[in-house]
Amino acid sequence: MPRKPTIPIEIHAEVQKLVDEFNKEHFKKPNLIMRALFGRTPNPGYSARFRGGYLYLERFDGLYTLPICRLAWNGAMDNWGFAIYKFSVGRYDPEEWFFPGANKVNGTVTGAMKAGMDAYPI
Repeated sequence: MPRKPTIPIEIHAEVQKLVDEFNKEHFKKPNLIMRALFGRTPNPGYSARFRGGYLYLERFDGLYTLPICRLAWNGAMDNWGFAIYKFSVGRYDPEEWFFPGANKVNGTVTGAMKAGMDAYPI
């Protein structure tokens, strides 16, 4: 079976820029509980992790980092394959399309993050 192509390094930088912009726009509230407990406020938001032909989007809520979705590289920034993380079974499911936010999945990294916000609100 041929291996899925890895994501080009220049795409890593584009994705990181999109994640940073999304975090600035959607995660403006400081986590007051964390500030009270630890005297600092860790920045909540998405992080991107690459492995082979996949981009894993995880989200830090101020206490935990949780898997949200996995995107498969299909050769273009507007044509990513999408799989939501299902906590009920502990895996990514590319066949699951019945979840809040599924209508926001549009093949883009930003669409996937928006869908993740609806599927797993903070």
